[in-house]
Amino acid sequence: MPLYAAYGSNLDPAQMRNRCPHSPFAGTGWLTGWRLTFGGEELGWEGALATLAEDSGSQVFVGLYDITEQDRIALDKWEGADTALYLTTRVRVSTLDSDVLAWTYVLNSYEGGLPSARYLGLIAEAAETAGAPSDYVSELRNRPCRSIGV
Repeated sequence: MPLYAAYGSNLDPAQMRNRCPHSPFAGTGWLTGWRLTFGGEELGWEGALATLAEDSGSQVFVGLYDITEQDRIALDKWEGADTALYLTTRVRVSTLDSDVLAWTYVLNSYEGGLPSARYLGLIAEAAETAGAPSDYVSELRNRPCRSIGV
């Protein structure tokens, strides 16, 4: 089975160990030609949800996991892929050693809207914990967001 490319809060290794206990960490890399964005503001509890969009001038830091079938079913439930909230797509990830094929989730909704400050903070912390470069984490922390209830 291809590797899973985790972005957003799934970059947190502890979260992934909890959600996918049988699936080992396989490294980190970059999705070149993609950008982290947000969409489906009306679908989330606190605002827009993380997703990816193709963008030739951008890249997204990802964690790679060798996901077992059992853990993929569990992760699909966590991510709402079992309800079509998120769809899966195949992507090419550039690692220090080579390019690898992986799959990841993309939101099944229109791009736009702001994530909550709390959610954006979780994503930034997850990226930092996973070893993302400081400039990438800083860019996440400085993105526009909304306060809960606004």
